[in-house]
Amino acid sequence: MAYPMIEIDNISKEYRLGAIGGTTLTAELQTKIAKLRGKEDPNSKIGARQHEKNERFLALDGVSFTVQPGEAVGIIGHNGAGKSTLLKLISRVTAPSSGEIRLRGRVASMLEVGTGFHPELTGRENVYMNGAILGMTKAEIDRKFDQIVEFAEMEKFIDTPVKRYSSGMYVKLAFSVAAHLDSEIMIMDEVLAVGDAKFQSKCLSKMSDEAHNSGKTILYVSHNMGTIQRLCDRCIVLDHGKLIFDGNVDEAIGLYLRHGGGEGNCVDMSAFERNQWVTKSIQMTQMNLVGKNNCVYLQDSDLIFDLFWKTSADAVIRDLVLRCTFYHQSGAVAAFTTVGLGNSGPNEEHYNQVIISLSGIVPGSYYLTFDMNEVNADGSDVWNDSCEQVTTISIEKNQQQKAEVHSDHSSMIPWKHSVYGSVRLYSSIIKERREKI
Repeated sequence: MAYPMIEIDNISKEYRLGAIGGTTLTAELQTKIAKLRGKEDPNSKIGARQHEKNERFLALDGVSFTVQPGEAVGIIGHNGAGKSTLLKLISRVTAPSSGEIRLRGRVASMLEVGTGFHPELTGRENVYMNGAILGMTKAEIDRKFDQIVEFAEMEKFIDTPVKRYSSGMYVKLAFSVAAHLDSEIMIMDEVLAVGDAKFQSKCLSKMSDEAHNSGKTILYVSHNMGTIQRLCDRCIVLDHGKLIFDGNVDEAIGLYLRHGGGEGNCVDMSAFERNQWVTKSIQMTQMNLVGKNNCVYLQDSDLIFDLFWKTSADAVIRDLVLRCTFYHQSGAVAAFTTVGLGNSGPNEEHYNQVIISLSGIVPGSYYLTFDMNEVNADGSDVWNDSCEQVTTISIEKNQQQKAEVHSDHSSMIPWKHSVYGSVRLYSSIIKERREKI
């Protein structure tokens, strides 16, 4: 029986708020003496709030899971959920406050772009230095040097000091070194966010190959749901330091989107952050789903919601249009529709009931973004208001649909969003044709 490569057993990580270590022994002694005398810390940052003695923060709270050899596991959650803290604990950058971590194999960590690179050294020198930090021998680096440089596409700049590299060049070389380490475990924290689309695809293919063909175990943190779906076999969701889900990737992403966005019958849109480019002459204030308590819709049913909005004191609106965009949980645009709302004067409050047919959208989890804009006579747009991830809905297969609706062959095959998209186009044959040869 194969043992897990990673075993996380009830780990917690606690931080004391406002506590920072001194840079010198003198500073540490000054801080200690000030605390004993009940005075302000002379080394605290100017303007920093003085926290109470026992004011603490649990970055991770009783997290437990295991990862088997060859698994690629995604870790997702909102900012501050504990993802990076978890990876730092596994990489042994810091120690847990309680619990135990057991690793079986060498670990290659990429927690920050260019970690361990020295700006004054050339790319060649940094490859050797960074490889040594990761545990590679000089002979191993010599053997793999050409592969590392070729993968990073850095042949032309390998003898240039890395202080002259762009952030994209940094991440290419740093990732390439880590990817060519003969490690059993790879840990990645948003390292692909800086690279261009071509390099991201190349890195994902490399990691997928390492996991599925070379047997490496991968932990990958990202806010890009598309890369999580492409790379990972399993996904973990963290929320405020707790593990709230461990299992199927699509289910994990759906749960993450529901926690991050506004799911429910009534959504207060006045509290949403607005982009700087909207005119704010209009504000969408509330959206109510009609007749749904769990945001689950059957395929080919209607999405019905009440939308409340108001105009500012100086607004004169002509030919207002509501744009509703459906995003699949992977982040790709799935569907799009517009509704004309007419004209409006200043200081007016409006209510509209909107009905959108879900016909053709395949089952899955989707989040909705609402935009309001005026259409000028020349066809250009003036963006008045915009709210992202207003609500999340789930579309499920309707088992009671009429047989003729399912007569198309697309409904007879397992649907892959990454291959086929999110809209199913129905087709039919008028009659069978047979011609003699």
